[in-house]
Amino acid sequence: MSEKRIILEMGIGNDLYGQDYTKAARRAVQDALHHSSITLFSRLGVDHKEMRVVVTIGVQQPEAVDCDLVAQDLPRGRAEVRAVLGGLDVEDSDAGTRHVIATAAVEAYLPDMSGKYRLV
Repeated sequence: MSEKRIILEMGIGNDLYGQDYTKAARRAVQDALHHSSITLFSRLGVDHKEMRVVVTIGVQQPEAVDCDLVAQDLPRGRAEVRAVLGGLDVEDSDAGTRHVIATAAVEAYLPDMSGKYRLV
């Protein structure tokens, strides 16, 4: 069965002192989720379990992101999380630290229900 993307939200998160890519990624996902209020499911009587949620995290060290932990932050749907090269590291040479900035794209897909529902 084909799917249709119904939601695309973006977010940004950081870890200014701990240099933790997973923490920055989780904050970026939370930022994206806080931009959404989805009434579609209740209006159409669609179960949230039908939704597939695809999260792409951009950071400078993708291998340092615990994608399973990020997936646990998603309140609904079947989560798929991957980390890719992106985001931004800002070096503080005086302090010898790195500020980590992550970006997140959160996409939600539902099975194609063309003709099945009508919004009123």
